[in-house]
Amino acid sequence: MGYAKERGKFEKLTSKINGLLIYDDKSLAIITDIFEQYSHSVRILKNKNPEAFTPLYQNELEQVKLAKQALKQSEEADRQDNFIKYRDVLSSALNSTIKATEETT
Repeated sequence: MGYAKERGKFEKLTSKINGLLIYDDKSLAIITDIFEQYSHSVRILKNKNPEAFTPLYQNELEQVKLAKQALKQSEEADRQDNFIKYRDVLSSALNSTIKATEETT
């Protein structure tokens, strides 16, 4: 099925997310965009190949959503820590999806 294009998108998103170190409006906008692209793409992959990508959709995406929610609900003092956790969970999900696309081809 040609997952190279999707893998390339995920690799590009991974390089973008690695540069996010400090919680601010710009970083929040970038990570929100990365999340939206990731969630959209993983849904497409799940629909194309449910056997390979449903676990990612159910598990990885859910972990990212929980981290995003924790950031959203956190107090001002905890936002930097929660932002880093959100970034790390999203980066891990991206890497898992990249690995899955490599194994599926």
